[in-house]
Amino acid sequence: MLALDENGELDLNALDDALQPQYALSAGERRSMAEIGVLTPKYNGLPRDAFGEEGGQYLTNLIRNLNGPILSRWASILLRRALLSKVISPENVNPADWAAARAWRLLLMGEADAARSLVLKVDGGNFTPRLYEVAMQAHLATADPAGVCPLVEGGARVSDAPTWIMFRPICASLTGEQSRATSLLQRARRDRVATGIDYLLAEKTIGAGFEGRRAVTILWDDIEYFNNWRFGLGVATGVEPPDRLYAQAGRHVQGWRARAPMLSIDSRMKAADYAAAIGVLSSQAMIDLYAAAYDDPETGDDRKALASTLRQAYTNDTAQSRLAAMRDLWGRSNGALTRYSAKILTARAAAKIPPSAALGDESSELVASMLSAGLDRSAARWADVVDQGSDAWALLAVSSPSNITVSYDGLDDFGGNDGSDDLLRSKFLLAAIAGLGRADQQTIDDFAADLDLNLKRTTKWTRAIQSAARRGQSGTVALLVAVGMQGRDWNVMSPLHLYHIMQSLKRVGLEPEARMIAAEALTRT
Repeated sequence: MLALDENGELDLNALDDALQPQYALSAGERRSMAEIGVLTPKYNGLPRDAFGEEGGQYLTNLIRNLNGPILSRWASILLRRALLSKVISPENVNPADWAAARAWRLLLMGEADAARSLVLKVDGGNFTPRLYEVAMQAHLATADPAGVCPLVEGGARVSDAPTWIMFRPICASLTGEQSRATSLLQRARRDRVATGIDYLLAEKTIGAGFEGRRAVTILWDDIEYFNNWRFGLGVATGVEPPDRLYAQAGRHVQGWRARAPMLSIDSRMKAADYAAAIGVLSSQAMIDLYAAAYDDPETGDDRKALASTLRQAYTNDTAQSRLAAMRDLWGRSNGALTRYSAKILTARAAAKIPPSAALGDESSELVASMLSAGLDRSAARWADVVDQGSDAWALLAVSSPSNITVSYDGLDDFGGNDGSDDLLRSKFLLAAIAGLGRADQQTIDDFAADLDLNLKRTTKWTRAIQSAARRGQSGTVALLVAVGMQGRDWNVMSPLHLYHIMQSLKRVGLEPEARMIAAEALTRT
């Protein structure tokens, strides 16, 4: 029942309070913490028991051990699925901290939207200090300062981080309380909670609130380092950090940038190559971005030219002219990452080229392009026209959805043409073929002897991934795949690791992912 004021009239303040959204839920209304996640098997998630009965400390330690970038785009995509899946919360860890560990890893993979969606699966009353911190970072990474507001009071109670103090005036402004926002901002300035550009970005965000009426100029000229606060508030208020600051940030920030809809298409295209190569952008998302650039009057001429070339790769009348456009895109950079992302961009155009033995060496580029986007059935159409031992043959040998058998002669022919350092590509091919069970043991042993490769050696990591696979723990296997594929260059990837990754993924029902990882290993070396 609403209160009346001293004159017997309806108390407008009480009415306003009654109409406010209610964020606090009773214990009975809160969502269960027994299972937390976004994806169910119906939507490509892993099973609810994907981590089996592994303890929470072990699983969170695995996640923390992901210190470096993950080499494989497909391993990153699999890890995203595992971290987002709605799974049983493990024992020996607070479920909210388990969600926080997963969300933090997603942020460091460039998956800002995924991280935010995961933290939103936990009700505010169940938040821990760590989840408050990760949730704030997820909203900054998605340039969504308003999303932090329901968390501010709780976050400020458990942390003395200055960001919580600065969010108080921001959130007051976003709810139309400009006088309160001004008072809180002035107090923060007196206490030097934030200074320089960090303070100015907060002030500019306040000016963007209801009846903000603040004009704040942001100058990046003297700013020497990048942080999440500067990204989140800068992007949210239309004053994006310059490229030189992006260059200082980890490549995961390029994933945030590529998926930020409030940024210009030109800016998002600058980040698209990184974002695609690390698994944040799909082939279709890249195509959509380039299509938007084609019609965007503010996109630079160089990027418009790329968009035009992509259009030709998909729409030109003849296969030869479409292939010529694809060649232009593949050859636009000597950088390994850009070359691979170009293949992701052209995957569906490559699938439209009719298989032909006349294309010779270009067949490997076309097959690699299709497989970069997972178009294994389209690629398999080339099996009858490629030469045994060629690059295209090797790609199809590891990626075919059919359970084929590879001969020693085929492996030997490939090895004879292998120009990679220390025959690394031949070792990757054998590791994949052996792990997927696509050759008999004698063939595997003979070619392993040729390469001086011991696939029977064991390590702490190989024993861990094989143990998880035997117990059917697809989620644990996905984590261990990522742990075993860390690095900045494919030359550091161990063929022994690749062998156990293939074998373990196949054992837990993730053979398609294994095949794409194997094809990627051959494509990127």
